Amino acid sequence: MDGDFRTEFVREPAALKQHPALVLNADYRPLSYYPLSLWPWQEAVKAAFLDRVDIVAEYDAYVRSPSTEIRIPSVVVLKDYVKPQKRVAFTRFNLFLRDEFRCQYCGARGDLTFDHVVPRASGGITSWENVVAACSPCNLRKGSKSLRRAGMGLRKPPRAPGAEELRNMGRKFPPGYLHESWVDYLYWDAELEA
Repeated sequence: MDGDFRTEFVREPAALKQHPALVLNADYRPLSYYPLSLWPWQEAVKAAFLDRVDIVAEYDAYVRSPSTEIRIPSVVVLKDYVKPQKRVAFTRFNLFLRDEFRCQYCGARGDLTFDHVVPRASGGITSWENVVAACSPCNLRKGSKSLRRAGMGLRKPPRAPGAEELRNMGRKFPPGYLHESWVDYLYWDAELEA
């Protein structure tokens, strides 16, 4: 009997890792869609205890201390509004998100890299307006040639995305796991079924 209790006690913390909380801004929108704004359950419980968030949905699982039993939050809302960033950082991830995780030459998905439309050897700079997502075969085929010399074209011209545009783009790529309590908050402007 003592061995069973010990085994259950040792396994329980690993199971609790699988209870992330969706974090919503004070306007009930996720802080980010991609990556989805999630906190480990410990952070959500701590924030609720410190009165920084309101809990709007909970899992059926509990955490216990000698004197307290708390249902694990699945959706929390910040009490103070966090103003979204207006400037979009020029990162590899944001570049891929802007280009919808597709090669901008052939449209392929999968293992992507990035390519300078005007090659650096020809004076091209690393900027939103000159860098696109590219698959390895297209990147190798283009090399340090111009689009015309390589006989290639772009699916769409590269440009700096707006913050709201990038947030909306992230909504097209839901994570592999969505808890049922999150759905109403992730697609809040989706058309309702009649």
